[in-house]
Amino acid sequence: MSRKNLSGDGASAKKLPTENSDRTAMISAKLKSIYRNAVLPIEKRYRYDYFFETPLLTDVEFDSKPQVLLIGQYSVGKTSFIRYLLGRDFPGQRIGPEPTTDRFTVLINGPDERTIPGNALSVHPDLPFRGLERFGVSFLSRFEGSQMPSSVLRSVTLVDTPGILSGEKQRVNRGYDFTKVVSWFADRADLIILLFDAHKLDISDELKGAIDTLKGHEEKIRCILNKADQIDRQQLMRVYGALLWSLGKTMSSPEVARVYVGSFWEEPLRTMDNSDLFEKEEKDLMRDLAVLPRQSAVRKINELVKRIRKVKTLAYIISHLKAQMPSLMGKEKMQNKLINDLPNVFRSVMKKHNLAPGDFPDINSFSERLREVKFAEFNAFQPKQMEDLDAVLNREIPALMELLPSEKDTPETLKAKMAASSVGGTPVRVPLPTGNDKFGKKRNKNESNPFGFAEDDTDQYWSLQDSSERLLSTFEALGPKGGFLDTQTARDVLVKTGLSKDQLRQIWNLSDIDQDGYFDFEEYVVAMFLVDAVVQKNRPIPAQLPTSVVPPSKRNLTRYKESDA
Repeated sequence: MSRKNLSGDGASAKKLPTENSDRTAMISAKLKSIYRNAVLPIEKRYRYDYFFETPLLTDVEFDSKPQVLLIGQYSVGKTSFIRYLLGRDFPGQRIGPEPTTDRFTVLINGPDERTIPGNALSVHPDLPFRGLERFGVSFLSRFEGSQMPSSVLRSVTLVDTPGILSGEKQRVNRGYDFTKVVSWFADRADLIILLFDAHKLDISDELKGAIDTLKGHEEKIRCILNKADQIDRQQLMRVYGALLWSLGKTMSSPEVARVYVGSFWEEPLRTMDNSDLFEKEEKDLMRDLAVLPRQSAVRKINELVKRIRKVKTLAYIISHLKAQMPSLMGKEKMQNKLINDLPNVFRSVMKKHNLAPGDFPDINSFSERLREVKFAEFNAFQPKQMEDLDAVLNREIPALMELLPSEKDTPETLKAKMAASSVGGTPVRVPLPTGNDKFGKKRNKNESNPFGFAEDDTDQYWSLQDSSERLLSTFEALGPKGGFLDTQTARDVLVKTGLSKDQLRQIWNLSDIDQDGYFDFEEYVVAMFLVDAVVQKNRPIPAQLPTSVVPPSKRNLTRYKESDA
């Protein structure tokens, strides 16, 4: 008899979205079903929420938008950064050189502008904040929602945090555990942004504690060195090095954190010494933010897999402790002995079941939790449940991953999968600011025009723009890998035109503008233009491309060739 599919029975499977519907919704539905049927019963049996101090998941958390969490000391520009992203003020906004943001603020999309108290947010059926109830009224009174109609917030949710101060006084006066709240949001965030002021690089004890809680989420962390326009180039070099040194001491990850340098608000730069660098850094950061909706499904799968591995480890630990307990006398003595010998218990369980060290809970907090319970009351081990979890990890999760784009896809299947993260054929992206003005550059009046640039704009006009729109589907049908046609595929396309070898050689030399032996889409368009000019219009192949035919992004390469010649 075959094993029952753990994502649900046949009736529930029929309710899942079909192959032609949105794949992100399909993945969310499958993850919810997997969690309810295979993971949640084990979490309840071994009290995962108690030992890992994290609540059980609800359906709305699988359906939630990507979240961006901002952390930093006071006056580093967190709120100004959010205002820059949104392009406007938001309800409840507080900006100033003193510690102004004294609460956690969640920015969400809605039809009207208003603030929502934390207690109401935590019980809202459509928002993933019910788990915050565990931090009590003292926290919820310092938690609020800021609702406003926003094209950015339609795709992501932003979380602003209180500015962190140095010293013990603030920690005592908060009335709630700041680091545990940060940890709760970090578990659910798609991106975590740590902001630093170029004039204040000291990492306080509370900030260090907050960074420590981010362990296990290193792949989500991005750092911003803000207000860098207020120092000169030599100072910036020293400040950047000092920040990396501080982060290296604070973060346990051996990899260097990605640090974006610049001035992340709408005001013009104070000094233009590094304007080109700041513009490139800002574009890279905005690109990271813009693609979050398309990566949401991957993040949800990744987070569930991490949780399942921790659930498995907890089950083996609890079962091991339960098995060591005597049946009649000396239970309390044995319990204390096991708690005191917890490092050896962890090693024994890890070796016996071939578990990863990173899946084990923090030994200090875990031992404290163990002292509050009775081992004799633990539930016994159930091998069937562990087999079910293994089936999820080995079969059902890999099957879900097959729904995501990969290098194995044909052009047809890739196009179908990418449609899952698009609306009307347009990829879902977060509309974010482009700040040409702040970098001392005049904004082109045609930059956002859907009909392109005017012919008199010699720097940006491309005479093949209309041709490129017609040729896009043809290019995709050829199966480009990473946006490029390999040499053999591009050669075969040209050979089919029937032109002579000498003509094809000239066309290749002109079209392969960056001379890498591959055709990207723009180079493919140029090649097809030259082929059409020869075949359909009987024109000679030019000695060099007219400037209007060269894609604007590659004109610097053609100028280099000309000067080299």
